[in-house]
Amino acid sequence: MRTGSLWCLSICCSSFHYTSSSCCYFTGAHVRLMLTHRFVLPYLCLLEDDVDLEALVNEMDSSLESLYSCSGPQTESTPLLHNGQTSTHISPEPPSSSSDSPQTGLRRSQPMHINAVRRLQEQEQQLRTSSLPAIPNPFPELCSPASSPVLSPGSLPPGEPSSGKYIVKIFSEDGMGKVVEIPANMTARDLCQLLVYKSHCVDDNSWALVEHHPLLGLERCLEDHELVVQVQASMNSDGRFLFRKNYAKYEFFRNPLTFFPEHMVAWCQETNHAILPSQLLQNFLATNSCPEIQGHLYMKDVGRKSWKKVYMFLRRSGLYCSTKGTSKEPRHLQLLADLEDSNIFTVITGKKQHGAPTDYGFCIKPNKSRGDMKELRMLCAEDEQSRSCWMTAFRIFKYGIVLYQNYKIPQQRKTLLSHFSAPVRSVSENSLVAMDFSGRIGRVIDNPVEAQSAAMEEGHAWRKRTQRMNILGSNSPLHHSSLSSVIHIAQLWFHGRITREESHRIIHQQGQVDGLFLLRVSQSNPKAFVLTLCHHQKIKHFQILPCEEDGQGFFSLDDGATKFTDLIQLVEFYQLNRGVLPCKLKHPCTVVAL
Repeated sequence: MRTGSLWCLSICCSSFHYTSSSCCYFTGAHVRLMLTHRFVLPYLCLLEDDVDLEALVNEMDSSLESLYSCSGPQTESTPLLHNGQTSTHISPEPPSSSSDSPQTGLRRSQPMHINAVRRLQEQEQQLRTSSLPAIPNPFPELCSPASSPVLSPGSLPPGEPSSGKYIVKIFSEDGMGKVVEIPANMTARDLCQLLVYKSHCVDDNSWALVEHHPLLGLERCLEDHELVVQVQASMNSDGRFLFRKNYAKYEFFRNPLTFFPEHMVAWCQETNHAILPSQLLQNFLATNSCPEIQGHLYMKDVGRKSWKKVYMFLRRSGLYCSTKGTSKEPRHLQLLADLEDSNIFTVITGKKQHGAPTDYGFCIKPNKSRGDMKELRMLCAEDEQSRSCWMTAFRIFKYGIVLYQNYKIPQQRKTLLSHFSAPVRSVSENSLVAMDFSGRIGRVIDNPVEAQSAAMEEGHAWRKRTQRMNILGSNSPLHHSSLSSVIHIAQLWFHGRITREESHRIIHQQGQVDGLFLLRVSQSNPKAFVLTLCHHQKIKHFQILPCEEDGQGFFSLDDGATKFTDLIQLVEFYQLNRGVLPCKLKHPCTVVAL
């Protein structure tokens, strides 16, 4: 090594976001260290004359280059991020020495990029966490969708359900939710059966799963064959599932003429003679026929608040509107929606949110739509019958014979169960027998007819005892007057103190079929009750007034002509007899708590 040679060492500390340099001047056997930024080199010390400084510097350079190579190739001048600005760091020039000394080349430092430092820290953190034991997460529904089986909207492509379990949250009418774990291939019917079993409801094949969008004011009833996982994957973030009754889901198979008036079906107008209900359904379900629904509808302009009345046609190929009156010529027809890639929804906030001209609005929403109002086709009918006709025809044209198969499955199950000679009874029920204690010694009643008559006599005797207790003025908690005033509270058809508008909403949600009813407390008379009944898609109200005869209280619906001791007797009577009502009571409005 030459005496008086100048060496400049520039060292970058990767632990900080700046470069520290240390310059050393070597003259003979003496070493002079000048630390510019209080950075101490642990392996530099006072050196002896026999130390090869050039080899030491080369070793240090190679060690730094190997450290930088782990974060990717670096250029001679690497940009540094300091307070959001990009800069290039260059080491300072060494001080000049004697004239005979050769000029040393300019050496630039190669600082490590901040991203590379962070990447090294992440790799180190992964090495630490990988050594820890794997602990299962006890609350997977609270995690993010990427690390848990919770299915969020958009996490699964529509039409491609993967295998495995998914967690779906179902809400009831009171706003309470229930989390259930379902497989990817579970249909809406299977999920309804599961909820009926878990909630201990009566399985009358009228429960439905509803897709509800509160921000858009839209909802629709899922078909029984639809996959729940696939539907939720196509929903918006505000969408949710509701579990409720829907008696009108397959009512058009029982009463097709009610849902399809002749003036709206083009095939009926072309036929001179009367159309049978069976022929009407066959025409809609047959693939070789071309039925058509026609009529005037209000349509909302895209991007505007105005509505205009146009003449429309609904066919298997889609929904069309005529640009020239009621013309059916192809050059005058404009395609509005394709049935295969769309679903039809009921608009529940038509007038308030969308400024609809009537309350009978519906909407055609594309499956790929994520809530953009410009992609929705907002429509409005003149009355409830017209809206039901358009929406039912849309379902039949889209799904065809699959709807009829969904309708027949519950009936086939009933047929299979009817083949059993006697219902399956539990062990406790099999141990019960009818006994007669009228004599001195009790006896077992073997004759079923005698046992049934004895049970009826016991029921009449119980009512006579309650009447006698009422006359004597008993203070028992089972006093007849107090019992008759509260015995109906636990019934499914009693909804307590709800308003008239709320009763209308419940009737609308559960199908508006003939015989759909509920009982509520009267708002005008606190001691009276109101029977809300649906007939011919119209809602009517009948007041139930209390009356008194011979010191005993009764309830009557027809000004005292027919009296009942409690509301349960009244409902049971009108379920069997029409009386003064337009139809019998058939379907109670039920609100279940999950």
